[in-house]
Amino acid sequence: MRVHDVDLRLLRIFVAIVECGGLSAAESRLNIGRSTISAHLSDLEVRLDVKLCKRGRSGFELTETGRVTYQASLELLQQCDAFATTVASSKNELSGRVTLAIIDTIVNDARCGVARAISALKAKGNNLQFDINVCEAREVETAVANGRSLVGLGVSRHQLRGLDYFPLHNETNFLYCGQGHPLFDCKPSQVAKLLETAEVITSNYMRDKEVRNDGLNYQNTAMAYHDEGIAHLILSGEFIGYLPEHYASFWVDKGIFKSILPEKYSYQIPIMLISSKNNAVSPLANAIIEEVKRCHSF
Repeated sequence: MRVHDVDLRLLRIFVAIVECGGLSAAESRLNIGRSTISAHLSDLEVRLDVKLCKRGRSGFELTETGRVTYQASLELLQQCDAFATTVASSKNELSGRVTLAIIDTIVNDARCGVARAISALKAKGNNLQFDINVCEAREVETAVANGRSLVGLGVSRHQLRGLDYFPLHNETNFLYCGQGHPLFDCKPSQVAKLLETAEVITSNYMRDKEVRNDGLNYQNTAMAYHDEGIAHLILSGEFIGYLPEHYASFWVDKGIFKSILPEKYSYQIPIMLISSKNNAVSPLANAIIEEVKRCHSF
């Protein structure tokens, strides 16, 4: 089939649906309603004459053809973006899609230079499009590795082959409890005893017990995949958990959170700029990397 502009638009919508895990979840990312997204997906299936996914009460699931089409769509869209970037660079212009994958809450960190980097890039090219995806730490690396994002800002326990990692700054994490938890107003002499039974939040992240090795009571009764989820659990007064200092300070300053033995229960994580070795010759990727590094060097 011949590929037209409308097909590229439908393919971008399809990729967003897959990456969000369904039509409803893609609403905020695409900024269009579920019924419109469904209509676009149906249009694409008609154009391709295939069934891309199963959707209904049982949830969203790709067909085998859908999985193949998703991978092919990624490759095609990446080639289109690369074409636009190459042509623009030949005219000494910066053009294309600035795709960033970022872990959550680092916007609260004053050292984060993403906003400054975006502003600097915008000044270099009027034809730039910005696409930021806030996701889990492991998804940041995956997005860069498969080409969905030109660069990522996140953490990494096991660095992946084919990716470059540049340390930006260290994020300090402390152990917190919230109002209503027995540890919040206890006497110093009671802390050690209460910690023996305190339920600790497990995070599917680098910030987990395997890395901390802190000897606390991880019962797997509470799990969160993002810092915001951890904050909700701590706010309940039922659990304790680790959070970045810059993020937790909002509740600490209000007297709602309290750090627990900060001299003992704390650790640091390096925030990394992650890029693909395959993009080493991309003018746009190099411009993004240069600006992110420059805006974090203070």
